[in-house]
Amino acid sequence: MNFLEKDRCVAGAGYSRWMVPPAALCIHLCIGQVYALSVFNLPMTQLIGIGESSESDWKLTEIGWIFSIAIFFLGLSASIFGRWVEEGGPRRAMFTSALTWSGGFFVSALGVQLHQLWLVYIGYGVLGGIGLGLGYISPVSTLIKWFPDRPGMATGMAIMGFGGGAFIASPLSVWLLEQFSTRQHVGVAESFVALGVIYLVFMLVGAWIVRIPATDWKPQGWTPPSESKKLVTSKSVHVDAVLKLPQFWLVWVVLCMNVTAGIGVLGQASAMSQEMFQLSVSAAAGFVGVLSLSNMVGRFFWASLSDTIGRKNTYTVFFALGLVLYPLVPFTESIGSVALFVVCFSVIMSMYGGGFATVPAYLRDLFGGRYVGAIHGRLLTAWSVAGILGPVLVNYIREYQISNGIPKAKAYDTTMMIMAGLLMVGLVANAMVKAVDAKYHLESETKE
Repeated sequence: MNFLEKDRCVAGAGYSRWMVPPAALCIHLCIGQVYALSVFNLPMTQLIGIGESSESDWKLTEIGWIFSIAIFFLGLSASIFGRWVEEGGPRRAMFTSALTWSGGFFVSALGVQLHQLWLVYIGYGVLGGIGLGLGYISPVSTLIKWFPDRPGMATGMAIMGFGGGAFIASPLSVWLLEQFSTRQHVGVAESFVALGVIYLVFMLVGAWIVRIPATDWKPQGWTPPSESKKLVTSKSVHVDAVLKLPQFWLVWVVLCMNVTAGIGVLGQASAMSQEMFQLSVSAAAGFVGVLSLSNMVGRFFWASLSDTIGRKNTYTVFFALGLVLYPLVPFTESIGSVALFVVCFSVIMSMYGGGFATVPAYLRDLFGGRYVGAIHGRLLTAWSVAGILGPVLVNYIREYQISNGIPKAKAYDTTMMIMAGLLMVGLVANAMVKAVDAKYHLESETKE
């Protein structure tokens, strides 16, 4: 297994750095399936009843925890194993991610077959969640090292794959269910096994082709940025030191606020469009598809733009524009403009995705490239918090409004204003980010 060692995946002469984004996409397009998990929600409530839920079937509320557990363990594993990923290199991390992510499907298939929900929680939620965390952060540092001239674009390409993975997984999952289902059988377990095998193959391909640059490598004709450039440093801060720095926690708040606002409305997008504009179920599904596309495209667009205007300015645009768009959403309902409603949320979702793709380069600017993967892993705990905070705020405030006699079409007005308030917190935190004091910089890139 020594082919997994870091020194065995150093690129030789003539290796094209453009081979690294496809390697990263092999990972992110696979783990992006988590956004399409809802395809299996209804079939898993009918495993015994077949066609309709019986008293012995799992409830939708119970199944909903599978996604929540997976996202929680994504953030937790990224935080715990971030330094292990950084020090061991991308191939070892990608290989481990392939085993744990696909293994989660295999264990879940067993849980479905035996009708033991706790096995699905352990399989997809815990084991798969660990695969998510390792796979999500494994290419980040490598991409930044290969593209020091365009770090935002590089990470945007890979993380775009995470947002777009559902576009492949959703129709693929529906097709697999159709192939394996019968009048006496739903076909979920077989679909899980098939997905596990498919993802294992593609992720192992990514692990095989990935390479890291030689220590003295740099793009032809590129010179490192001037130390006088605001927030950007060529020095590195040790991963164990960043938790003591206000810059890390300010960026943590920045990401958490951006994700909380976005993920809160993303989870209720379909219901919101139907309750505010009485759209049909099919039209609402189309609206969700548009938002998914905006999420995916925004990851590449905004991260690439950040290479030109800077990371801090990019987040300033996110928060400033969001402060206009979120309060504008209730106005679109009052004037009956579905088109303006879709435009508002499309831009909002593009900035939601763009926040994920831009933050690795933001960390690289502030703390250098030596430990950026490990630091990014620790920062993703902000995602874990936002993944709970956003949906809870939207769902419970909506229920409170309706229980107090507010019409469903107006039940989101207060929520949008609260989300705008969260964006104001993020705007202030982002404005407070300053360059890291030179005393925290490592004396050399090899110092531990």
